[in-house]
Amino acid sequence: MKYKFPRRIFITGTGTDIGKTFVSAILMSGLRGKYWKPVQSGIIETIDAEWIREKTGLPESHFFPETYRLTQPLSPHAAAALDGVEIKLDAFQLPEINKTETLIVEGAGGIMVPLNDEHFMLDLMKKLNLPVLLVAYSELGTINHTLLSLEQMRRYNLDILGVVMNGPKNPGNREAIERFGKISVIAEIEPIPEINLQTLENCFNRCFTK
Repeated sequence: MKYKFPRRIFITGTGTDIGKTFVSAILMSGLRGKYWKPVQSGIIETIDAEWIREKTGLPESHFFPETYRLTQPLSPHAAAALDGVEIKLDAFQLPEINKTETLIVEGAGGIMVPLNDEHFMLDLMKKLNLPVLLVAYSELGTINHTLLSLEQMRRYNLDILGVVMNGPKNPGNREAIERFGKISVIAEIEPIPEINLQTLENCFNRCFTK
């Protein structure tokens, strides 16, 4: 049976380059959802929404514009400072979707990445108040990073849907995360040699079952 997703999901990770955008692309392919990245750093390089559009082939209408687009590939607070921009929590408003759609919201970096001198990504997650999927790498170091992220999100009383492990399957790490984190690993996503709509859909159908 396919995993039943809520209509709005926040994708966060235990750190940067952990696979949030990859997982977002898988969900977009399987759910034909709408995508929003509130803060995009590094627009000089690849923009995550554009990468997902390229890989999924979904039309532009499936993508909402970022609230902040920052030029440098740095933490949002540092990138904003270089661009002469101040990130404000009040500027973020959830895009509207219809009753049949799913909204995938992707964070930047990990949950404790600063947005400004006062707020972290975690504060934006609390403001948006969406169910959260935590993406974690599957190999060495993930237990510590994942448990710390779970603990901090629970302090903020966030609704955590579960953990998605990205990388080669590691039964020991999965068991430890589920046991000590008191959480379900709802999917284990192994590397895909070629990323396109078909392989992303296949991954969704294979991994997000229960």
